[in-house]
Amino acid sequence: MKLLLKHCDILASGGEAGFRCLENAYLGINGDTIDYIGTDKPQAAYAQEKDMAGRLLLPGLINCHGHSPMVLLRGVGSDLSLQDWLFGKVMPIEDKLTAEDIRAGNNLALLEMISTGTTSYSDMYFEPQTAIENALACGIKANISRPVQCFNKDETYAENFRARESIQLFRDFHGAGDGRVRVDFAIHAEYTCFDHIVGPYSADCKSLGGRMQVHLSETKKEHDECVEKYGKTPAKWFCDLGAFDSPASAAHCVWVTEEDMALMLEKGVSPIHNPTSNMKLGSGFAPVQRMLDLGLNVTLGTDGAASNNNLNLMEELHLAAVLHNGYHRDPTILKPAQLLTMATRNGARLQGREDTGALEAGKKADIIALDLTRPHMYPNTDPLALVTYSAQGSDVVMTMVDGKILYENGEFLTLDADKILHEARAAVKRLYA
Repeated sequence: MKLLLKHCDILASGGEAGFRCLENAYLGINGDTIDYIGTDKPQAAYAQEKDMAGRLLLPGLINCHGHSPMVLLRGVGSDLSLQDWLFGKVMPIEDKLTAEDIRAGNNLALLEMISTGTTSYSDMYFEPQTAIENALACGIKANISRPVQCFNKDETYAENFRARESIQLFRDFHGAGDGRVRVDFAIHAEYTCFDHIVGPYSADCKSLGGRMQVHLSETKKEHDECVEKYGKTPAKWFCDLGAFDSPASAAHCVWVTEEDMALMLEKGVSPIHNPTSNMKLGSGFAPVQRMLDLGLNVTLGTDGAASNNNLNLMEELHLAAVLHNGYHRDPTILKPAQLLTMATRNGARLQGREDTGALEAGKKADIIALDLTRPHMYPNTDPLALVTYSAQGSDVVMTMVDGKILYENGEFLTLDADKILHEARAAVKRLYA
């Protein structure tokens, strides 16, 4: 079907900063693809026209790092260090999670992400087939992974069931839903695995043509203990074991060194900035500006709701901007266009989705709309600044993926919100009984 969105403002590709704002403009969609953007009404006929007056269209946001079922652990273990939080509070509850709990948690996360403008997300968690099934059913795009861990140094690679599950998942589901679902490989972290597992698993990822997700140098403790143990940083450890021989993404990167960043640039590793999680857990401030200056493909992610405590990428945009400007005492450190690029184009590149991440003809119709009629959204003198500093996740009034509307004006069109909330409440009641 051909659909024309009319009378809207559009943050389209172009201009010196990578974006140009078109006022009272038109965006045409043919099936799942944008086929027209301009201020003149297109001559081609569209089967349906949709009046979007008072709306600002921008590319759908891409959440590049999270653990979606952890919404069921929202608020658990606050005010603890990462290691105490993870091993003392989170993992004991995770040990009680069933596949249905994880399904309920992922669905709850989807409600939150879709209603705040996320059109694609990357996830790292166990029982990943539930996330794949949910994504296929609701229409969102997702890069799903089953993280590999090993807590027994005597366990062989052949004995590691997590690696076997990860590889089988890739073979069964990679590219499902006409490419909406991609399956990534994942290594949880240096401190939860051993080199005799990471090496062959990385080789399998490369031979199968996969992409790799890792946690990297999130805390000073993690970074320093790796140097003490191996005589090298986590980035060098991963690199030497082949984890970066495939297209790779690295979450957090708070304590990476100059040498680490140079290595990541050489290997094409995309860092994922998680400002809320890093500050809440007291991990520190990632050197985002330095990464951008070096040419790294920096992206944004929420992390899990247990360490954030939400999955609202609009909030990460705002926080990343004010955090780094304040920390460096320089209001020019991260500009709105850079932030929005991190949350859209760069995220698409990280996920291996070169056909999305921007509003231009030929790209997939992954689009969100913000309500410009709300008091805090007026006047709109600078749309990029408005998106970064004023807009809230609650201002999203439409979320579209591949030309299909998933959410509009408070209504979920592909998810049963009441059922999902009921199932999530039941899971929480059992977990915390």
